[in-house]
Amino acid sequence: TLGTQTDYRDGEAQTDPYSPEYIVRSGSVPEILTLATLTWGRGLPAGQAEMEIIDRIREKRAWEAALPPMDSPSNVAKRLKMMEAMERKEWAYREEEIDKLQKVQMEVFKKLLQRRQENQNKQDAVRLKIQWQNHQKAKEEKIRKVQHDCAMMLRKLIAKRKNCMGKLERRDIIKEYNDFSSQTYAPLSRIGFFPDSHSDYYAAKNFYLNTFAGLCELEKSVQHSVSQITIKAPKPTCTITGYVRKSGRLEAVLEEVHQ
Repeated sequence: TLGTQTDYRDGEAQTDPYSPEYIVRSGSVPEILTLATLTWGRGLPAGQAEMEIIDRIREKRAWEAALPPMDSPSNVAKRLKMMEAMERKEWAYREEEIDKLQKVQMEVFKKLLQRRQENQNKQDAVRLKIQWQNHQKAKEEKIRKVQHDCAMMLRKLIAKRKNCMGKLERRDIIKEYNDFSSQTYAPLSRIGFFPDSHSDYYAAKNFYLNTFAGLCELEKSVQHSVSQITIKAPKPTCTITGYVRKSGRLEAVLEEVHQ
């Protein structure tokens, strides 16, 4: 009973099925011993392929029993002929097995090649997408540059068209201050003016506000009455008369009792 296995067990703890001890009688060859190469997980439990092997072993044993004895030349020739036929049959079976194995290997190779091709196609698609995005960025950058150069050349042509005769014009200050889009009110950075570089030009800089000594001196110059704030609470001009809530009457009674 120690070697008995059941179907209800853990897969990691499963061992080979129990095989009891046996004794072979002299002169007998049990059929079960021809399957000694099959073990649990390697041929057992028997499937279609194992059943074909068992049938072939039985056929071979029947063929060996049907071989004629080697007692006469005719029996020897017949025996050799039967052995040659069996050998050709064995070679044909072996070639058939090799063809089956090659077909299985070819199917496996096809699947591996197909999977490899799919992975390669995915990588190619990702690489092509990255290259397309890079080309699109370069194209947009080139278009932006062309548009910028076009706008700059148009501005130059417009400026040259205003003074097509090459005459010198005097500065009209009244016209510049009358036009709010002129260089006086809205100077352009492309001609060398950067308004952010002079942002602190209009900042108030005062000795009395930026230094501690100036604050002390400013505090001394201010009258004392300005720093001392006196606020008196206003007195009510009239008392509230009319309906009073119950909570208000209760508070008035409690205050009177307290006094």
